[in-house]
Amino acid sequence: MPLDRRGFLGRTAATGAGVALAGAAAAPAEAREDGRGRRGAAKRHSFTVLGTTDLHGNVFNWDYFTDAEYDDSRHNDIGLAKISTLVNRIRAERGRGSTLLIDAGDTIQGTQLSYYYAKVDPITGGNGPVHPMAQAMNAIGYDAAALGNHEFNYGIPLLRKFEEQCDFPLLGANALDAATGRPAFPPYWMGRLRTPHGRDVRVAVLGLTNPGIAVWDKAHVQGKMTFPGLEEQAAFWVPRLRSMGADVVVVSAHSGTSGTSSYGDRLPHVENAAALVAERVPGIDAILVGHAHAEIAERRVVNAETGREVVLSEPLKWGQRLSVFDFELVWDRGRWEVESVSAEVLDSSTVEEDPAITRLLGDEHAKVVAYVNQVVGTSVEAMSAAEAPYRDTPVIDFVNFVQAETVREALAGTEHAGLPVLSQAACFSRTAAIPAGEVTIRDVAGLYVFENTLEARLITGAQLREYLEFSARYYATVPAGAEVVREELTNAGGIPDYNYDAVSGVSYDIDIAREPGSRIAGLAFGGRAVADGDRFVLAVNNYRANGGGNFPHVASARQVWANSEEIRNTIITWVRENGEIDPARFASVDWRLVREGVPVF
Repeated sequence: MPLDRRGFLGRTAATGAGVALAGAAAAPAEAREDGRGRRGAAKRHSFTVLGTTDLHGNVFNWDYFTDAEYDDSRHNDIGLAKISTLVNRIRAERGRGSTLLIDAGDTIQGTQLSYYYAKVDPITGGNGPVHPMAQAMNAIGYDAAALGNHEFNYGIPLLRKFEEQCDFPLLGANALDAATGRPAFPPYWMGRLRTPHGRDVRVAVLGLTNPGIAVWDKAHVQGKMTFPGLEEQAAFWVPRLRSMGADVVVVSAHSGTSGTSSYGDRLPHVENAAALVAERVPGIDAILVGHAHAEIAERRVVNAETGREVVLSEPLKWGQRLSVFDFELVWDRGRWEVESVSAEVLDSSTVEEDPAITRLLGDEHAKVVAYVNQVVGTSVEAMSAAEAPYRDTPVIDFVNFVQAETVREALAGTEHAGLPVLSQAACFSRTAAIPAGEVTIRDVAGLYVFENTLEARLITGAQLREYLEFSARYYATVPAGAEVVREELTNAGGIPDYNYDAVSGVSYDIDIAREPGSRIAGLAFGGRAVADGDRFVLAVNNYRANGGGNFPHVASARQVWANSEEIRNTIITWVRENGEIDPARFASVDWRLVREGVPVF
C-alpha cells in the first residue's frame, strides 16, 4: 500500500488554499497609528484554538479494565464525549467561525475500545467498521490532528484506513517516505477565518510527530518511513507557511517540553523537543504540546532570534483537559499581526458527556463491554499490583512466568535451548488485579495495558547487573535509620512505573541506602552468584528491546526470537489453555528492597 495513497500533494494544495469559516466576531476597534504617523481606528480580531492530545482511544468516561466509570485520586473524568461538551460551550460563547479544534496525537491506541477495532473487529476488514475515534472526532468537528507515536502500533495499513475514515487531515511534517524523502502525510493544514474587516485570517497548523517512532515501532516502519527531528522540520516548513500567507502559525507537536529523550543516543533527535522548537524556530505563535502526559496550562518560551514569546499548552491525557488558546490580532501594514496569545486548560470533569456522542457510539461501547467481560479461566486466589512498585508481588511474577515459559517453548530444539531464561516486567497500573474465582479478559488485559510484543535477547551476567542497576534508579535514596515514606520512595527523578523492571529467574537485593549505580547486591541464579561471563536469554517486550526507557545493552543484544502477538493476548491465551491461575506455580520473592542488608518491608 503506497505511503501517500491519500494524495499528499493534491490534498495539501487543497488545504493550503484555505477553508473559509463563517460567523467570525470582531474585537472593538482602537485608535492606532498606521505606520506613517496617521491615526485611525485599528482593525482587530480575536479567535480561539482548542486542543486535545493523548486521547488514547477514550470516547466514554469509562474504564474497560474495571468495568465502571473512570475515576482516579483527583476525580478526573475522561473521554471525547466530555470534550465535546466543552467544545460546544466554547463555540457557543465565541462563535463557531471563530474557533478551530486540533489534536496532538496518540489517538487510536490505549483502551479496549480502540484495541477491539484494531484486532478483534478490525477497521481494515473487507467491510470493516468505522473506527470509533474517527466517528467521534468527525462528529465533534476536528480541523486537524498530528500523528502520535502510538498511531503506528498496529501497522501502517490500519493507520491509513483510519486516516481515510477521518474528515480531517492527519499531519506529520517529519514523517517521511523512506524511498523518496517526501512527506508521507500532509505536513500542515491551513484554514481561513472570516472577519468583518475584509481580508480573512489565515491560520496554519503544522503537525510534528515523535522521532522515537523509528525505535519503538521499528518493525512497522523500518524501510518505509523515516522520522527526522522536530526542530529541523519546523525550520523548513514555518517560513514556507508564512510565505504562503499564513498570518498565524500554530504547531501541533506530539513531543513534550523537557528537552530529553527516553531512548538516549539511539537516534540523533530529541524526543521531547516542543520547547526547543519554540526557542529556536522563528515564526511560531503557539504550540499544542503532547506525548508527555503532563498538564501545562500555559508556558511562555522566548524565541532566541525574534525575542517574541511563543505560548505552549498541554492538556492532560485521555480527554481530561481541553487547551484553549486565545489569539488577539491587529491589522497592521496590510496584514494581520498577532498582538497577544494566552492559554488555559478546561477540566472535563466539570461537564456532562455530550449525549450526541454517547448515542453515536453506544453500540460499539456495548460490544466492547461484552467482549472484555468474557470469562477465560479462574484464579485460586486474588492478586493485586498495588504494592508491585516496591515489593515482589505474585501478579508481576505471573506476567514474567508466562513470558519466560513462552520463550522457553519457542527456543526448544534450538542452539539456545539450554540457556537460562529470565524475564522482565513492569507495573503498568497499580490498580491492576486478578480476582479470586472467575477471571475475565478485562482482568488479564488490565495487567498489560500496552500493545507490546515479546522478544528474546541474549545478555551476559555483567550486562544483567548493569540493567538492574539502571532500573533501580527508580528508587529514592533513603539512608539506614531514616523513615521510609512509601509515597516518596518510588519514581525518583520522575521515572514512571513502566520504566522500572523487575527481572524474574534470578534473585537480588536493591540497597536503597546506596546511591544509584551501586545498589544491586547478592545477584544469584540457582543459588550461585552470577558471574560477569554467564549467559542468559531475556524475555523482553519490544518497547524495551527497541530502546524504550534507554535501558543498557538490551537494544544492542542479539535477538534470538520474536513474536508478533501482543503480550496481553499471550497471557489471555495461557489462561484459556490452562484454565486456572495458581500462584503456587510461579510466585516467589526473588528481589527485595534492603538497607545495609536489612529488608525495608
